[in-house]
Amino acid sequence: MSVSLARRCLDMLKLLLFGETAPLEMPMRVSAAIERQQAQSEILIGWVQLGVVIVFGTLYALSPKTFDMDVMIAPVPWALAAYLAFTVVRLSLGYRDALTRWFLTLSVIIDMALLMGLIWSFHIQYEQPVAFVLKVPTLLYVFIFIALRALRFDAFFVLLSGLIAAVGWLLMLVISLAEGTSEITRDFVLYMISTQILLGAEFDKIMSILVVTMILALAIVRARRLLVRSIAEGAAAADLSRFFAPEIADQITQSEIRIEPGHGELVEAAVLFCDIRGFTQLAAEQPPDAVMMLLAEYEARMGNTIQNHSGSIDKYLGDGIMATFGVAPKSVTWAADALRAVDELVSVSEHWQRERLDSGLRPLEIGFAVAKGPVIFGAVGDPNRLEYTVIGDAVNLAAKLEKHNKVAGAVALTTSAAYREARAQGYVPPGNRRELEEANVAGVEQSIGLIILAE
Repeated sequence: MSVSLARRCLDMLKLLLFGETAPLEMPMRVSAAIERQQAQSEILIGWVQLGVVIVFGTLYALSPKTFDMDVMIAPVPWALAAYLAFTVVRLSLGYRDALTRWFLTLSVIIDMALLMGLIWSFHIQYEQPVAFVLKVPTLLYVFIFIALRALRFDAFFVLLSGLIAAVGWLLMLVISLAEGTSEITRDFVLYMISTQILLGAEFDKIMSILVVTMILALAIVRARRLLVRSIAEGAAAADLSRFFAPEIADQITQSEIRIEPGHGELVEAAVLFCDIRGFTQLAAEQPPDAVMMLLAEYEARMGNTIQNHSGSIDKYLGDGIMATFGVAPKSVTWAADALRAVDELVSVSEHWQRERLDSGLRPLEIGFAVAKGPVIFGAVGDPNRLEYTVIGDAVNLAAKLEKHNKVAGAVALTTSAAYREARAQGYVPPGNRRELEEANVAGVEQSIGLIILAE
């Protein structure tokens, strides 16, 4: 019992410190996306470093010098020149995606080594004891170098940078003590105005470096987990969006509440059905790959046209397509959009048939039908598997009208009510339309008025 309690407490502590765990196994495309993100971060780091060098170099060149110009060594220009050269090489490798992990590790070491070497050289430049360098404000640049590593979202380089900085400053303290020219003091004022050494102050600096490093590293671990989860979920959402109409995918991802079965809304909409006639026999005569390639081409041609007219693909039904207008996205010209889509679909279909004939292939007959009315748009299924769809008389009627094309000798049909609604919404037919005032449609109890959109 105590072991179980301790494990739960440990898990809670891990969750508090590091956040939710990232997926242990990620698809290659997700790992590749994270690597691309890190490669871009390394380029950003290179540009920031280049900017730092330019700014510091400019300030050094313009500012009045605080040391005797006759000294034998002026280390700042040399350190800046070396750092500039290394930064240019690093940036070049970043753009060529050639920054290996060992080189990045070396980069962190060189960054800190150059900074610590520069600080150490000040006692030579100013002709002072080594302990003199313990007072220079250049130590603050350490935090810039540590913070730069955070841009990669990799805690290892933050920890490495902070650890090298802390060890470097500790070595600086040891060298100062070993030189023997500076005494240890407990007088803070004397420490500030002389080259004497206050051990507590130096340990405070080292602890500050380590604490800042640990906080940044912890933040990076949490941020990286969030980054991994975000990229994984983003990749999953991108993959899932291929199985949904873009409008439906947006509705799902932007929903402020968790979508559950039974959630729906009543909307006035137009429903479109497309269907290849005689497809069953055609499929039986063709190899499976040829059938699937034909369907892919058919769905691409029809689907693009539907979406270009603000239609949303509800589902692919083998050789059939069901689409809606005015559901997602909402539109005030949904009926007009549907009939404009049919006009173009007929044109696209005729052009495709000519292409097939010219290629010596069997032409396809495709039928279209549109009905309008109130439909319920929402999620159906169980909590583990949901599907967005539309339900209503308009859906059933559109399917029956498409089958009635053959009876009416038509390519595309719609109801008189849908046609009037479309005209009221601004639809202008490209030519005269033939009306069937009292048509008996199989499965529909009463006769209805129909408009032939194409024959």
